[in-house]
Amino acid sequence: MSGETVITVCGNLVDEVELRFLPNGTPVAKFRVASTPRTFNKQTNAWEDGESLFLTCSVWRQQAENVAESLTRGMRVIVQGRLKQRSYEKDGQKHTVYELDVEEVAPSLRNATAKVTKSSGGGQGQQAYRQARQAQGAASVEDPWASPAPASSGGYSDEAPF
Repeated sequence: MSGETVITVCGNLVDEVELRFLPNGTPVAKFRVASTPRTFNKQTNAWEDGESLFLTCSVWRQQAENVAESLTRGMRVIVQGRLKQRSYEKDGQKHTVYELDVEEVAPSLRNATAKVTKSSGGGQGQQAYRQARQAQGAASVEDPWASPAPASSGGYSDEAPF
């Protein structure tokens, strides 16, 4: 789309991918990437790390399920998408966060190998989610991040609401 800021970020996954489902069954996954620039210092003859950029990323639909199944914390990834800015107020202070709506994501093969398997478009996660929600007798929730994920391996905490 015209006027949107499209960026590509290479970095490491900071947390495990968090997969959720909207009440209509649409999968959405959230993950954070840390990108740290490295420069070579000729005076010390050593590589030095710069300040890390931490970027929250969202990916939707079948790609969300593929990401959740394929990527784990610590993996180096290449992420491309639309940069979005969002402002909110917390405790009387205005905060601004930048997030990435992901178009493409892949493991980096700089220091790793990968075997690619074409997805069948399944939705097994969606079915498990619906069964868990029915078992809980849970009401419809608009925000996929408002309630804990089914079969969660740990909660995600962050200063800014997603």
